Amino acid sequence: MSEYYDLLGVARGASEAEIKKAYRKLAMDLHPDRNPAPDAEARFKELTEAYEVLKDPEKRARYDRFGKAGLGGGNGPGFGGFHHVDLAEALNIFMRDFGGFDSVFGASSGREPRRGQDLRVNVRIGLDEVAAGARRTIKLKTLEHCSTCDGTGARPGTRPVPCGTCGGSGEVRRAARSMFGQFVSVNPCPACAGEGVVIKAPCEQCKGDGRVRAEKTVQVEIPAGVSENNYLTLRAQGAAGARNGPPGDLLVMIEIKDDERFERDGDNLVMDLPLSFSQAALGMSFTVATPYGDERISVPGGTQGGTILKLRGKGLPHLGQAGRGDLLIRVHVWTPESLNEEQTRLFRELAAHEGEPPGRGAGFWSKLKEALGA
Repeated sequence: MSEYYDLLGVARGASEAEIKKAYRKLAMDLHPDRNPAPDAEARFKELTEAYEVLKDPEKRARYDRFGKAGLGGGNGPGFGGFHHVDLAEALNIFMRDFGGFDSVFGASSGREPRRGQDLRVNVRIGLDEVAAGARRTIKLKTLEHCSTCDGTGARPGTRPVPCGTCGGSGEVRRAARSMFGQFVSVNPCPACAGEGVVIKAPCEQCKGDGRVRAEKTVQVEIPAGVSENNYLTLRAQGAAGARNGPPGDLLVMIEIKDDERFERDGDNLVMDLPLSFSQAALGMSFTVATPYGDERISVPGGTQGGTILKLRGKGLPHLGQAGRGDLLIRVHVWTPESLNEEQTRLFRELAAHEGEPPGRGAGFWSKLKEALGA
């Protein structure tokens, strides 16, 4: 269970700041732009995957309890924010939190394409869909690459030209001398905003941005067993980046509708079954609802109020794992609030034959105190 902690070299109780510090140090050593070792790239990706999980309190809690299986990796890429990252994602994560490899050393080429904005949508599903999984078609209002200029931002027939201020490097360097020697500061070029090119003739359709407003539809597969506030990360389904920059991601937040039939307890479901005195005493067979259709359950004679009956495997699927939880049925013995003349007569007759209830000695009172939390 300590694999991710071992990768980062931190204790299981490490703070978020300690995790971030450890990741930054190791990532600097393993960054593919700096470390030519054959295994550096693979180790950099593993390290970043561990960092992404442990810096997030919710993911970390699931990992601490269930290991990688608790992160939902078996339900397709991106579920619950977890999957095995590729190199491009690992580099983006490093740049997102630390400003990129170059900027750590006080330099920034500024020529990285501007990534598009992440989009977020909420999807509500019912408990039956949690049990079976669901599919949704989502309509998005977003930004797509301009088809008139092919996303370049330049008028058709023209193209961006190298910036005259920085010569196309996207950065300006200034040298200064001091008693300690020469210092060089590197900053994004103010003339081209660090892009290295300028657009002399902007596209009339997108005004030089390379993007236009558009609508699109996205198919979303929601795996069985999800919980409230789980989310899916659909890579590259967000808004397009400016001037052919890479697109952002689409975050699909899961909301679960209330179901009057059941209470949810993890992967178990709980329901109430009211019985009359005679049904509890004699026993009967009942039909109860489950997320998979109706099921028959036998209530044995002499069942007491508070008894829990169980239908194994009729709860919700374990997310990312085989098997399902159980359906727990709480028995409540119903006492009629009023009796007609005939019912009163029958109950009096029953009382003459039923005898005294179980003894109320020390055992009875200790159980009562325990039930009341005394």
